[in-house]
Amino acid sequence: SDVVHSVVFSPDGQTLATASSDNTVRLWRKNGEELQILLKGRNMPVLSVTFSPDGQTLATASADSTVKLWSKTGQELQILKGHNSPVSSVTFSPDGQTLATASADNTVKLWSKTGQELQILNEHSDVIYSVVFSPGGQTLATASADNTVKLWSMTGEEMQTLKGHSDAVYSVAFSPDGQTLASASADNTVKLWSRTSEELQTLKGHSDPVYSATFSPDGQTLATASFDKTVKLWSKTGKELQTLNGHSYPILNVIFSPDGQTLATASFDKTVKLWSKTGEELQTLIGHSDVVHSVVFSPDGQTLATASSDNTV
Repeated sequence: SDVVHSVVFSPDGQTLATASSDNTVRLWRKNGEELQILLKGRNMPVLSVTFSPDGQTLATASADSTVKLWSKTGQELQILKGHNSPVSSVTFSPDGQTLATASADNTVKLWSKTGQELQILNEHSDVIYSVVFSPGGQTLATASADNTVKLWSMTGEEMQTLKGHSDAVYSVAFSPDGQTLASASADNTVKLWSRTSEELQTLKGHSDPVYSATFSPDGQTLATASFDKTVKLWSKTGKELQTLNGHSYPILNVIFSPDGQTLATASFDKTVKLWSKTGEELQTLIGHSDVVHSVVFSPDGQTLATASSDNTV
C-alpha cells in the first residue's frame, strides 16, 4: 500500500520478494500469486510526539504505522492501529477528547481518546505530513506532498483547499486567534493564508526546504525551521526579524514554549537546542543517537519530549 523499494528473485528463480514502506516484505510466485506477508521488526523511527492539553498523556507517531499513548511516567497505555503506512504527525484536539493522525497512506484519521477510530479524511492524493486543530477545535488543517493544504470540519467534510505552493507542504500551523494559517514547503517558502483561503503573504528567505512553521503564543512572531540548518523568526506581517544559526545539519521542527520566551529546535544533528526569543542559543540537549524529528513542551513549560529515529522518546 506504499512505495516498493526493492525486489529480488530467489536463487531458483521461482519466488520474488518485495520490500515496501508499508512495513511489509511480501513473497510471490513468479506468476504473480502472493505467497506470504512478512512483517518487519517493530523497532521503527518515532516521527512525532505531542502532549495532551492536560499534560498527563503523550502520543507518539511511528514509522511502524501505529500511534501509542503513554502516561507521563512512561507507561504504555494504548496502541492505535489503522494506518497502513508510517504515521508522520499526531495531535490532540484542544479539549483533549480527540486525536488526529496523518500518514503516508494519504489519510488522516480521527480517534477518540480511548482509541476508537471515528473518521477517515481521504481527499489528499499523496503523503500527509502534518495535521493540526484550529484553536477552537472545530477545524483541522492538513499539509501534504500533493502541494496543498486542506481544511476540514470535525465531521470529516473537506471545506477548503489552499493551492499556491509549487512543491510538497511539510507543515501547517494556525495562529493563536485561528484567523491565519502558515504553511511550510519544499519550495523553500512559507505562505500565510486567511481562514477563507486567501493567500496573504509569501515569506522568502530560506535557501532550502522549510520543514516546520509555528506561531508564538501571542501570535506576533512566526518561527520557521529549514533544511538550510537555520531557524528564522518573522513578524506577523512577514518581515524577517532574526536568523538562528547553530545546528550543523537540517532542522526538522521548531516550537515555542508556552510562555513564548524560549524556542526548541530538533535536528538531523541528533540534538535539540534551546534558544531565547531574541535568538541567543541557551542550551544543547544531547542524548539521542539518531535524527530528532520532533520536540514539544509540556503545557506547563517544565518538560520537553523529543522523538527520534533511534526509536525512542
